[in-house]
Formats: sequence, C-alpha cells, structure tokens
Amino acid sequence: MTGSIAAIGAGLAVLGVGLGIGKIGGSAMEGIARQPEAASKIQTAMIIAAALIEGAGLFGIVVALLGNG
Repeated sequence: MTGSIAAIGAGLAVLGVGLGIGKIGGSAMEGIARQPEAASKIQTAMIIAAALIEGAGLFGIVVALLGNG
C-alpha cells in the first residue's frame, strides 16, 4: 500500500514539473514573439527557471519515494 502512495506522490511531482516547464516555455515563446531582440535574455532566463523547476521536481520525487520507508 505504501508503494502505491509513493507512486502517486512521485506522479504528482512529475505532473507539476511538466505543467511548470510548459508554462515557462509558452510564456518565453510569447515574449520572444513580442520582442525578438530580447530573445537571448529570455532564453537564458527560461533555461535557468526550467532547471530550478526540474531540481524541485526531482527533490519531490525523492521525498515521495523515500518518505514511505
């Protein structure tokens, strides 16, 4: 039973990461479409934000899988 609870927690963490990165990507594309001259700055900020979200998601997955031990 605890394994299935951990799987649900890990799945929720992955779902949140996917939604967050999708929102960042969409917003970055809108920003680049509005100001093409700022594309490099927007892309850099997007990559940094995506990396931070990935790290938080990985932390959530580890906590979900190890927390039910």
